[in-house]
Amino acid sequence: MDIAVIGLGLIGGSALRALAAAGHRVLGHDADPATRATARTAAAQAPAPARWQVAGTIRDAVANADLVVIAVPLPAVGTVLDELAATGYQGLVTDVTSVKGPVRDLVETRLRHRHGALAGFVGGHPMAGRETSGFAASDPTLFTGCAWVLCLEPGTPLADWLELAALVTGLGARVVPTTADEHDRAVARISHLPHLLAAALAASTADDPLAGTLAAGSFRDGTRVAATRPDLIAAMCGGNAAAVRPALDAVLAALTGAREALDAAEPIAALRDWLTPGTAARAAWPPRPGPAIELPAGPDALLTLGRAGGWLTGVAADRRTVTAVRPAPG
Repeated sequence: MDIAVIGLGLIGGSALRALAAAGHRVLGHDADPATRATARTAAAQAPAPARWQVAGTIRDAVANADLVVIAVPLPAVGTVLDELAATGYQGLVTDVTSVKGPVRDLVETRLRHRHGALAGFVGGHPMAGRETSGFAASDPTLFTGCAWVLCLEPGTPLADWLELAALVTGLGARVVPTTADEHDRAVARISHLPHLLAAALAASTADDPLAGTLAAGSFRDGTRVAATRPDLIAAMCGGNAAAVRPALDAVLAALTGAREALDAAEPIAALRDWLTPGTAARAAWPPRPGPAIELPAGPDALLTLGRAGGWLTGVAADRRTVTAVRPAPG
């Protein structure tokens, strides 16, 4: 395919590299001239079959594209959509933003209703972030084995969805079918909330030199994502506020339970009871994959698979079936 990647940070840059390595003709663009220069230098150093090009404008990047991948933070998505619509682009569009409902709404209001563009859209989100950012942190193997959400809404053309699913599984990722709203509720709990908790934990040691010296594995693992740029975390969590609020309330209530356990007559026993459900949940993660099965490539079967925690590993050439995996029984 001819693919344009707009935004060359960690995820966009990694997508650019991975798509080029998979044999696609890839053209990247970033609003930052320094990032474009870095990406051009890296392209010159890449093996010849896996090289990409970098365009100076969105118009140039998408001129011959079959697919446009929007890889900018949520606050910049609307501007990119406006620029994309102004080019008259009518191909397929996806994104890699960590919040899906707001992007879906922006596409409807900024791309389709305002401009009347005919571009097809499938929302996406690879669950493959790191605490580092920028093109220098990009990695063509970032998506190997990762879960990559592709949103299947009532109005999503199935042919477009399957085209992207085939592309993504070709990068070694596992495609998880879901809707934007279901995605946002899930990532509030397993991605956005952990960023807030990590930031709070890290900040709690800022004025304690001894604690900083003694901190080891549990602190390192519990605060890793706190090293992410604050503007990126704010865009993720603030953009998904409707789902993050109840998730955060639930954890605050759980932590209140831990606080109350410390005041119990037998705090060790009370804490052991409080800790047990979390220990069991963590021991059961990640889910063990069951055997590969063949499913019909229809919306109902795909969404049922996603809601059961399953994923796709391949799409048949005729697009009639998919190879799927469900979690094995516990």
